[in-house]
Amino acid sequence: MDSVKETMSNLLDKLHLTSSAPPEPSPEELSELRDAYAAAGQDHVFAFWDALSSGEKGTLFAQLSALDPGRINAIAERTLRGPAKADASGAAAATAEEKEETKLEPLPESATSSVLDSAEDDLQKWYSDGLSLVAEGAVAVVLMAGGQGTRLGSSAPKGCYDIGLPSQKSLFQLQAERIWRVQHLAERRHGKDEGSVVVPWYVMTSGPTRGPTEQFFKENGFFGLKEENVVIFEQGVLPCITNEGKIIMESKGKVAVAPDGNGGLYHALIASSVVADMRKRGIQHIHAYCVDNCLVRVADPTFVGFAASLDVDIATKVVRKRNAKEPVGLILQKNGKPDVVEYSEIDGATAEATDPKNHELLKFRAANIVNHYYSFRFLESIPAWAEKLPFHVAHKKIPHVDEATGETVKPDKPNGIKLEQFVFDCFPLTPMDKFACMEVRREDEFSPLKNAKGTSVLLSLPLPSPFSQEVLPCNTGRSETALSYLSTMREGFHDSGAVAAFQLPVRGGARR
Repeated sequence: MDSVKETMSNLLDKLHLTSSAPPEPSPEELSELRDAYAAAGQDHVFAFWDALSSGEKGTLFAQLSALDPGRINAIAERTLRGPAKADASGAAAATAEEKEETKLEPLPESATSSVLDSAEDDLQKWYSDGLSLVAEGAVAVVLMAGGQGTRLGSSAPKGCYDIGLPSQKSLFQLQAERIWRVQHLAERRHGKDEGSVVVPWYVMTSGPTRGPTEQFFKENGFFGLKEENVVIFEQGVLPCITNEGKIIMESKGKVAVAPDGNGGLYHALIASSVVADMRKRGIQHIHAYCVDNCLVRVADPTFVGFAASLDVDIATKVVRKRNAKEPVGLILQKNGKPDVVEYSEIDGATAEATDPKNHELLKFRAANIVNHYYSFRFLESIPAWAEKLPFHVAHKKIPHVDEATGETVKPDKPNGIKLEQFVFDCFPLTPMDKFACMEVRREDEFSPLKNAKGTSVLLSLPLPSPFSQEVLPCNTGRSETALSYLSTMREGFHDSGAVAAFQLPVRGGARR
């Protein structure tokens, strides 16, 4: 019987159903919060307060206390009634005047580089400089770990996903091994003691995936990294609102909320004291990326060295757009400022335009892969510009409570709005001389894992000797040698003659 209870308790823990409810607020605390929401015209959130249990009151009070109704109103006013309103698809609809004024140009040559045609001496210098910065303890990594791997056929966090290797290594483990490897190389190159070089890893999760992510790391011994150097923090949420800007209640005692998008990274870095932790550690250079890129070169010294050599605040890796019709966002100049423009915002003639210096290439070909560098000084300045970032709206079918009956209604058509920000929304705030772009080979560095088992997700890995070129199916159990080599040696981090010099112990990944 005890074993059954223990099993059920573990299950409930994983579902986050065992945490005790926050205490019911005092009359004074409740009155103060009610007044704040009433002043913002949002006091309908207390409509069913008297019908709630003590635990439900505590939970709702905690949720409402974490929100700022005045800020929600300001966001709604700016987003719904500002100069750029949203259409039914959720995209910002520009006025005819704005469309006429928009001018798109490639980034200036002074801000770009490509590993496809850069001089070998430049690549080696960037690599060496970047590795020196790693050795100095000046480099950190931020992972946007996202939510659950629903598209992958998994209910676990995306990073726990077993991509089909015989070892069952997860995305988290593969990326942790790459961090271990660059630390090891920096130690060896600069004659430092083993374990003395640290690249802290800041992992941003969603609310529902934070607990399972923390548990997964603990169960796997943080994949060889020190626990104190893996900081897991949570992205924020925003309440769903009506077309009139009113907060939507999902039930009598719960606000309907949604994650604030990957652009919520900036607010979370401050709110979770990540930037403060970076300052304490002496971090000056940050590499940020998304979890589902199987080929990401974590803390890539060449990329860090490139960005540091130009003294920029933001740099981004791109891959070459395959053809004019490939549906990818493009990094370019928009009205003289660095920006990302979605493929749906570019007309056919612009998409098909060729480079005047090489007509075999597209004029606009820098495809965004959400792989960025930030200077610490830029992240430290977040409070000065975060409120200037736009919010994007998505019209959704949002379950809500019927204010007359108290019953939950599941609408059959969009009835409300989810607000989010994109991580590249800050690019236009950056002066062009503080922005840079590095083109990398798609087959080397970009293969996002988005499909469930049984689909044809392929990673093309042209491996150097002694490995021959082969195609690695992400969702099958073949060719682990190739990806293991990528994980430990093939990052562009290996010194001459270092092949097969290192192998981490195999740990299991999450099962689907």
